[in-house]
Amino acid sequence: MNTFRSAIDRCLAVIPARGGSKGISRKNIQLLLGKPLLAYTIEAAQQARSLGRILVSTEDPEIAKIASQFGAEVPFLRPSELARDETPTLPVLQHVLTRLKALENFEPEIIVLLQPTSPLRRASDIDRAVALLQKSGADSVVSLCLAEYSPFWMRRLEGDRVLPFLPDAPEYLRRQDLPPVYQLNGAVYVTRRRVLLEQSRLLGDDTRGIVMDVESSVDIDKPLDWKTAALIMQERQSVGAWH
Repeated sequence: MNTFRSAIDRCLAVIPARGGSKGISRKNIQLLLGKPLLAYTIEAAQQARSLGRILVSTEDPEIAKIASQFGAEVPFLRPSELARDETPTLPVLQHVLTRLKALENFEPEIIVLLQPTSPLRRASDIDRAVALLQKSGADSVVSLCLAEYSPFWMRRLEGDRVLPFLPDAPEYLRRQDLPPVYQLNGAVYVTRRRVLLEQSRLLGDDTRGIVMDVESSVDIDKPLDWKTAALIMQERQSVGAWH
């Protein structure tokens, strides 16, 4: 039991939630069915059995306050230069790890990135990803879902000539004949500390995947995504199938 508890303690969830957003203003704290968008990700992390700590990285004091109210840690604010539209995720995670080391001498072995724009992920999705990393010994694990559009049916244009996007791929005329292909859904990323700091990469050479259903994979980027997420949430609540 002590070994299991120790392993959990070394697993840190990081939820990046900056104040700015392009498609929906102040998206991370806008109310979705009466609750800030950010809260859904915090609650999923709290219900996961594999996480020892849950930390929100933000430059925004209002977001920090709301995150704390819902039970996440916000031990420091992110520098504004790491909260721009063009800021990649990697330096945000590296900032969290270096600050935790400096302030607490805390060095988690496993970092779980949970983006607040994926409010429909379940706690079980998080636990599956962490378990796969631990069982496989991989560098990282990502969540995927079936791709909405198959690359085997995609085309490109040369002038007005229509050509296959994948030139050497066989021709598929029926959807049921298409081989399954998957896309990253942005809901769960699990990475070892050494990959983030020593290799300066979000995903290592040995990356494994868990598959989530399409409904749980909704990523909120524009108003239509917001409406879609709300409809799915209402349906889940009506049948008691949220988790």
